[in-house]
Amino acid sequence: MAHVPQIKIPATYIRGGTSKGVFFRLQDLPAAAQVPGAARDALLLRVIGSPDPYGKQIDGMGGATSSTSKTVILSKSGKADHDVDYLFGQVSIDKPFVDWSGNCGNLSAAVGSFAISSGLVDAGKIPQAGVATVRIWQANIGKTIIAHVPITNGQVQETGDFELDGVTFPAAEVQLEFLDPADEGEGEGGGAMFPTGNLVDDLEVPGVGTLKATMINAGIPTIFINAEAIGYSGTELQEAINSDAKALAKFETIRAHGAVRMGLIKHVDEAATRQHTPKVAFVAKPAGYVSSSGKQVAGGDIDLLVRALSMGKLHHAMMGTAAVAIGTAAAIPGTLVNLAAGGGARTAVRFGHPSGTLRVGAEAVQADGEWRVSKAIMSRSARILMEGWVRVPGDAF
Repeated sequence: MAHVPQIKIPATYIRGGTSKGVFFRLQDLPAAAQVPGAARDALLLRVIGSPDPYGKQIDGMGGATSSTSKTVILSKSGKADHDVDYLFGQVSIDKPFVDWSGNCGNLSAAVGSFAISSGLVDAGKIPQAGVATVRIWQANIGKTIIAHVPITNGQVQETGDFELDGVTFPAAEVQLEFLDPADEGEGEGGGAMFPTGNLVDDLEVPGVGTLKATMINAGIPTIFINAEAIGYSGTELQEAINSDAKALAKFETIRAHGAVRMGLIKHVDEAATRQHTPKVAFVAKPAGYVSSSGKQVAGGDIDLLVRALSMGKLHHAMMGTAAVAIGTAAAIPGTLVNLAAGGGARTAVRFGHPSGTLRVGAEAVQADGEWRVSKAIMSRSARILMEGWVRVPGDAF
């Protein structure tokens, strides 16, 4: 019996923020995968090693967590005022699908540097020393991200002393600006930042009860609930949630019913095929705890506690897009996030997550009764881990 050989595709494996992913230039993909569709999805599934009933992704580049089961496709931008188009694919670990419904804020930190190093940014825009400003069109959600990438000797600087909780080693700081981060997609509420029209809703969840919830479209659609309302303190680490099958099922039920209220899906059953969005997170007033690395986080050093779930599991740190949602909601008086942080007007918060703390800023204004956030800002870091070719069987797509 004849067997097809493997093919090799130029690829780069990069850590961005607290995530890792396989990055491709669109032009390097096989022709069938250069356009959206079944061939592209099948290729990326095989690259990452999904679907894997063992949940380990041993036969692929994935790391068996939502943070490490990611792919990115970049191309020169088709928009005159942008440098690069960025498309993100969240690959399911145990199911055969790629979710294109949202962005990855963590990997956004690596987009600018990869675009520069792979020749997708005009050389005239790269200084010999200083900071290169890369305008990124986030194609999944139709938004602009500005990355400020440090440059030394005309090359992207990856090493440095910026420390990011959730990442073991320091690296160079990359500042990101998420412009006008509120979602403008279709759905109930006409794509408003608050799709139900309310800062806080009563969300009825069968089997759980009626929960106060702030449902916001900013960075990524997110459902915020109070930790105490579901029996948590907000200081939990991954094992407290991810080892509890009943807890995970409860969060998925909350997420599904919240998605319906936000107009993202029409029926709760559709949530199973839309795992990446919306996110569900719980918040609490500041309190001290020991992070997953053993570092003591003092209650007085943070404004609030936030824990968020991604792809059905508690995230080990915080998704970058969810951090945008946190910063945006914190800037708007009356949301659950704002109230957990003490209420009132604010332009930035530092929140505690399982791996430590993170600071995110947002500029919010109210006009004609509607809230608008012009941008959210945070710092991340990125580093190339490996580059060359990724190989897949020639009949994989």
